[in-house]
Amino acid sequence: MERQQEFVLRTLEERDIRFVRLWFTDVLGTLKSVSVAPAELEAAFSEGIGFDGSAIEGFARVHESDMIAMPDPTTFQIFPLEGGSDGESARMFCDILMPDGSPSWADPRHVLRRALSKAAEQGFTFYTHPEIEFFLLQENPADGAEPMPVDTGGYFDHTTHAVARDFRRQAVLALERIGISVEFSHHEVAPGQQEIDLRYADALTTADNIMTFRHVVKEVALSHGVHATFMPKPVTDQPGNGMHTHLSLFEGERNAFHDPDDEMKLSKVARAFIAGLLMHAREFTAITNQWVNSYKRLFPKPLAQGITESPAYVCWGHQNRSALVRVPAYGKPNSARVEIRSLDSACNPYLTFAVMLGAGLAGIERGYELPPGAEDDVWALSPKERKAAGYEPLPENLAEAIAVMADSELVAEVLGEHVFDYVLRNKRDEWEQYRREVTPYERRRYLNL
Repeated sequence: MERQQEFVLRTLEERDIRFVRLWFTDVLGTLKSVSVAPAELEAAFSEGIGFDGSAIEGFARVHESDMIAMPDPTTFQIFPLEGGSDGESARMFCDILMPDGSPSWADPRHVLRRALSKAAEQGFTFYTHPEIEFFLLQENPADGAEPMPVDTGGYFDHTTHAVARDFRRQAVLALERIGISVEFSHHEVAPGQQEIDLRYADALTTADNIMTFRHVVKEVALSHGVHATFMPKPVTDQPGNGMHTHLSLFEGERNAFHDPDDEMKLSKVARAFIAGLLMHAREFTAITNQWVNSYKRLFPKPLAQGITESPAYVCWGHQNRSALVRVPAYGKPNSARVEIRSLDSACNPYLTFAVMLGAGLAGIERGYELPPGAEDDVWALSPKERKAAGYEPLPENLAEAIAVMADSELVAEVLGEHVFDYVLRNKRDEWEQYRREVTPYERRRYLNL
């Protein structure tokens, strides 16, 4: 760590970097930042940066508000896209500490670190690979007006000379310049909808990369005079923004999910991990889909073409994109993985990866049995057929998701008491505000009764 700190300090001097931004997230996944002068960074490495934790969502109460942001030098990255006449800038993520130097239980990074440590005790390293969807809009609409996408493209369309094509190219180049590897980028199904897939990495690195990704995408969008949104369901009659995420466990250099002798090449560890995801999916949905709007994506109005890939029912399948958990076809043993499809692009990635890992490990530790896989289009089945097959629905709204999570011992254990209680309080408040709000829909439908 000392060597990494020395590298950071030397780089700041050699590159004449004038601003260093220290990042962390609140419990809801909102990015927070404080800028320090390079001359102050050496002291920050040893003492951290003090701040008022009671002003951050979910961090502390007023009478215990003193907290410390401790820069993690392993996350140092220069931001060339923010360069200019004032010189380049750089950023580092921070771990949040209490005044006595102990980790803050409210820090989402610490929640994920705890989950990863538990996996490491069992010999596992947890890798994730997200496919992040978002919309490009002509502008940020005021007062909740219907947004206007920047194009009329569809899935995999090559939108010649359109904003979206140039945007994706510049966004990918910006991400690559700061060390975030991109695997694919393309136009998604809805007008204005884009997808950029990050290359797989360990879960903590991926969570940091997702937070950086959101910032970079919004910055590049602004430079094009457009607005980027990760809102789960911004347009009523179009698909929403998912973040399908591929998961795998490794034991050293060996993929623990691969078994060459199994019909689907899935190991017992993989089957138990999937069973854990299914067993606890309803319990962690308030984390993976944390907003009122998230459930408009999971349970959408049927599209005109009759197609939806929103995985609203608890089941798994081999190459079945209507299932909550999909086992993709893969060629190499190290590519063995499972894909969970309920996540949306506005989740807190640290808490999301922590609860999914916790559920999967519970399946391994407790020996959960994997139920039969879904072979049909789950959405095409009737409610009676889904019930007969045992495909339980995910919570249909935030209120139901909160109620299910409140009874979950697993989610409480993974998040820790502080974060668990805060999320429940915050989401209950959000639901109450939403429940009391008179919407444009109600005015259109009932004002002239």
